[in-house]
Amino acid sequence: MDVECIGGVTAMDDFLIKFFPEVYKRKLHAREDNYCKYDNQILQLFTSSLYLAALFASFVASKVCTKFGRKPTILVASSFFLAGAGISSGALNIWMLIIGRILLGIGVGFGNEAVPLFLSEIAPVQHRGAVNILFQLFVTIGIFLANLVNYGTAKLHPHGWRVSLALAGVPAIFLFIGSIVITETPTSLIERGNEVAGHKALKKIRGVEDVNAEYEQIKLASDIARQVKHPFKELMKRSSMPPLIIGVLLQVFQQFTGINAIMFYAPVLFQTVGFKNDASLLSSVITGTVNVLSTLVSIYAVDKVGRRKLLLQACVQMFISQSTIGGMLLVHLKATSNTLTTTQAGFVVFLVCLFVMAFAWSWGPLGWLIPSETFPLETRTAGFAFAVSSNMFFTFLIAQAFLSMMCHMRAYIFFFFAGWILVMGLFALFLLPETKGVPIDVMVERVWKKHPVWKRFMDD
Repeated sequence: MDVECIGGVTAMDDFLIKFFPEVYKRKLHAREDNYCKYDNQILQLFTSSLYLAALFASFVASKVCTKFGRKPTILVASSFFLAGAGISSGALNIWMLIIGRILLGIGVGFGNEAVPLFLSEIAPVQHRGAVNILFQLFVTIGIFLANLVNYGTAKLHPHGWRVSLALAGVPAIFLFIGSIVITETPTSLIERGNEVAGHKALKKIRGVEDVNAEYEQIKLASDIARQVKHPFKELMKRSSMPPLIIGVLLQVFQQFTGINAIMFYAPVLFQTVGFKNDASLLSSVITGTVNVLSTLVSIYAVDKVGRRKLLLQACVQMFISQSTIGGMLLVHLKATSNTLTTTQAGFVVFLVCLFVMAFAWSWGPLGWLIPSETFPLETRTAGFAFAVSSNMFFTFLIAQAFLSMMCHMRAYIFFFFAGWILVMGLFALFLLPETKGVPIDVMVERVWKKHPVWKRFMDD
């Protein structure tokens, strides 16, 4: 939720006046360049510092996840979220804001490492995709609520922005409580030698007494995993490359769809094309609603249609959306002339919704699902840490660079992202295996050793 609060907060005048007065003055300038009015490196650092912290935290979280389990790692994540929200909302200067963002980033690193793994390990194979995407569903609900919060707090002068940042801690409270009451995953318990507790947890999660076949499958994977003393070193072996390459590239491509550029700065984007403050935040509420509803589509379709088809269909839809937005702004939005007409601006909002819709049922949730289910147990937490850190690094790059890119590239920035979407489609078509219906602990035998490209890596 905090992530999307930031986009709205940075569009609030009270926030800009207190922390970024130069940006506020440029925003008011009658002849200011429409593409450059928000270009400020410190403003971007405020947003992107979270992801740099999350990048490093994810590797620590990997160790914690392996040694202590998924449940304690989620507890640590929620604690950092609460601390970060508190410091951010009470900030008296820019450095307090950034410290708060760094604490939130540590929480993101721990949470993104543990939660998808937790969901993939407890889910029955036939519903693993849908269960894992619940993670993304609650993220999208948080986005929607954050947009509603921003719409309401924009009218609370002069401290509406503080309320927005403070309310970002509410989901962390639920996460904290949840991390206390949930059951540790059977896989984590068995991997750490608690076989009796693991067997008991497996029966509790499945709701049946006869779980011996699945238990033996997990136990075999755990015995192999315990023989690996240095999982990060194991991850560098040739046979570990297929899931690692796929996991990292999915995270890179997820960010280069341009989703965070659109969602973080949706209020800024809508102001750029002519909406006023309230209208821009209301437009963001609309995109948030589309995000939630489209994620529900993914939950329904992922275990029926499969991962690859959703990704490929979305590439077509996102490519058309980004290209059309870029074309409209290139033709109609000049640097210092009048903004788009109401009809044209409304069509941009429609295209943004079309883009968000495709992302929300494909690259958004599946970017987390596929890496969480494709690594063997011996490199699962280490491999997923690389995936999480890659996501955070490229999110950091986009968050830090987007406003400057928009200033210098202008409308061509949308063609830039469209080009990446074309590359992603080719990647999904030729290199991404289908993992629908494959048990998580037999991916090597049933997926990687049978794929026409990746089977060459599995000789050892």
